[in-house]
Amino acid sequence: MSNKTVSYVIETEVPSSYLGNLLDFVYRKYMLPQAKRFANVSRTIVNGDPSLTFTVLDSTGKRNLDVEIRGSKPIRVKIVPLDEMVPEEKINEVKQDVIIAIELFEEEVRKSTLYFAWREGEEIVPEKLREKGKKSINRLFLETQIFLFVVFIGLGMFLFLIVGWLAPIVLIGIQFFFVFFSNKIIAKSGDWRITESNPTIHLLEYHLPLKEHDEFRQTYSRDQLMAMKKEIYEETLAKKGEIDCGTTQQVFAKHGFECRPENLSTKKVNVYQLVKTTADKFGFPMPEVVVSNTMIPNAAASGPSPSRGVVLITTGLLVQLEDDEILSVLGHEFGHLKGRDPLILYGLTAGEFLFRFYVVFPLFPFIFFSFLFFLYFWVVMAVIYFIAKFFEARADLVSAIVMTQPHVLAEALEKIAFRRLLYERVPSNRVQEWISLEPHPPIYFRVNRLEKLKVPVQVKHPLVESVKDVTNGFLASLRV
Repeated sequence: MSNKTVSYVIETEVPSSYLGNLLDFVYRKYMLPQAKRFANVSRTIVNGDPSLTFTVLDSTGKRNLDVEIRGSKPIRVKIVPLDEMVPEEKINEVKQDVIIAIELFEEEVRKSTLYFAWREGEEIVPEKLREKGKKSINRLFLETQIFLFVVFIGLGMFLFLIVGWLAPIVLIGIQFFFVFFSNKIIAKSGDWRITESNPTIHLLEYHLPLKEHDEFRQTYSRDQLMAMKKEIYEETLAKKGEIDCGTTQQVFAKHGFECRPENLSTKKVNVYQLVKTTADKFGFPMPEVVVSNTMIPNAAASGPSPSRGVVLITTGLLVQLEDDEILSVLGHEFGHLKGRDPLILYGLTAGEFLFRFYVVFPLFPFIFFSFLFFLYFWVVMAVIYFIAKFFEARADLVSAIVMTQPHVLAEALEKIAFRRLLYERVPSNRVQEWISLEPHPPIYFRVNRLEKLKVPVQVKHPLVESVKDVTNGFLASLRV
């Protein structure tokens, strides 16, 4: 139970000129559809900042919490319990309400935002945006490489028709090649290689007013945007080593585009130092670092061992998260390297593959010529993906132990996976997330688990603890 006022801040990428719209969005799009949960809603101005205040009700209509969201940079949130018996879970739920609503607004704003990213002295490449139904080659190696392993399970049957009983040996050899050289493959898939002498990614964001977005996209082609990007680089980074808003406005104006300075922002991220800080905390040698210029927020650390590791970071992650949040995410990825998770999962899938061809098939050949094969295949995948959840949970725990920021990792997860968090608010959806072919445990479970950890985190056997936590989390979802 808690009767203490909770005050905290939330960093946002939207400019100050959008903060009033953000609070209106929170009210219209998030609170009104759940009107029975809120009362005493008020929009005011406090010390020059837009403010939204409201009261949170419980299921009986009783007043539980007073909440104030101040539209400043960063956004300031204050939650006041109205009863000393208000449970901590209720406060955490409201904190998630606020972050989900803000991220929903940011998602809308991103649809009409121009993103430019550069690395000094490197080729200028266009930003890749999220496209529905498409997956990059990086997907094969992200998320503990489990997707790649399952693909090999399916290919096994086709290879068997070609080379017969040698199929398992051939396929396992191919799979081992991909695992052992995954660091090289990922390194080649990035757009920029980060080094100690050239460690920085420069970012520029221009937030188009929503009403101007469609007209802008119709007026300016992809080639024209690339021409602007190249000219901004030549007039700023190449000459001064920095991106400045004044020169950027001049370039935009030269191309017939009126740029409002209040909607323009720049950011410089020392990617090398972030990765080195993480590597030093883990006691690992500095891995190879590459950046993929895509607006999908993601990161991965792969390789057969810490000494043969590679880290991939997307510019989308650099845009959406602050430095401490990026560090916590890198801690999760380094947790996979520390545990040698790719090799363990390779051994697991290779063992199943050999068992299937040399034990199951000779004893029960009819299985592979009936619908039972599909049932077997689904069960195997479900088990492998569930086991993968143990390693993902361990990576969270290792990040919490080594980076000492479990609450920051929880905040990062809330930001980059807010839609899953919203989806999991429905109890039946939580069960579905547990048994789906997804290597990560549900976000609600990961966030709640991280928020309950006390710093310093002291766990003797992270994998054993994670197996227990994941199993208990799954069983708890069945009881709801």
